[in-house]
Parts: sequence; structure tokens; C-alpha cells
Amino acid sequence: MKKLFVLFVFALLASGALFAQMRSGDTAWVSSKTADLKSSTGFFASNRGRLDMAAEVTVLQVKGNWVEVRSRANSSLSGWTASSNLSARRIVASGAGASASEIALAGKGFNQEVEDAYRAQGSLNFDDVDRIEAITVSMDDLYAFVVEGRLNTGEVE
Repeated sequence: MKKLFVLFVFALLASGALFAQMRSGDTAWVSSKTADLKSSTGFFASNRGRLDMAAEVTVLQVKGNWVEVRSRANSSLSGWTASSNLSARRIVASGAGASASEIALAGKGFNQEVEDAYRAQGSLNFDDVDRIEAITVSMDDLYAFVVEGRLNTGEVE
């Protein structure tokens, strides 16, 4: 278990190092299922468009954890996205695709084999995790919560 945690932390740090090295003019690929392109840095900025997994982009500039990109397939489509949506390594979308269950497991950082091993231990309840992941909140409600709580909206200066 300790080895798995150490490998996870190392992978996380390594991926962060790749993002830190991303520069204007670089090529990157969308590594998440979809990536919203925003009008500015910040979670609540208006959407300009959306790119699907494996879409190739050109990096225009980097500000903190936000990257401004332009689609290679549609040069009129550009905007800001979180660096966690991008990979400096080419992403190849599988023709077969992934099932909803596989995507959910990947979101948890597990594959079916790992989840089965945890379930066999009997001490973890993934039904609760699934229930929590199913909760949705509208952007308007989320924004109201952030404003009322005087929280940072995530804009990068």
C-alpha cells in the first residue's frame, strides 16, 4: 500500500513538472474527457468552447495553473483551460472508448482490479463515493456560495 501511495505522489509530481515546463508555442493534447475553453483564467469565466480528449492544441501563454491554447483543428477556437486538462505527450483516443464505469474508476484513480481488491477487504464503501460523485450543483448556485462566503474565484492576475 505504501509503495502505491509513493508511486502516486511521484506520478503527480512528475505530471506537475511537465505542466511547469509548458511554454508559448508548445504543442499539447487534451488529456481529460473534455476541456472547456474559458474567456479568461478562472473557474467562473464564460465558456468559449469545448475540446474533446486527444485534441491537439498550441500553447499561447501560461499563467499559474491556467494555459491559453488554440485548437489545431479549428484555429478560431481558443481560450483558457486548467493545465490539468493538458498533456505534453500525445494522447491517442481509443476507437473502442471506455465504459462509464471505467471512466468513473479512472476518476477515482483506480482500475477494476484495484477496486475489486479494496472491495474484498470489506472495509471501504464505494457506494457512498458513488453517491457523492453523483451530486451536481449549478454554476449559479456555486458562484453564489463563493460570493457569499467571500471566497477567491480563482482568477489569475
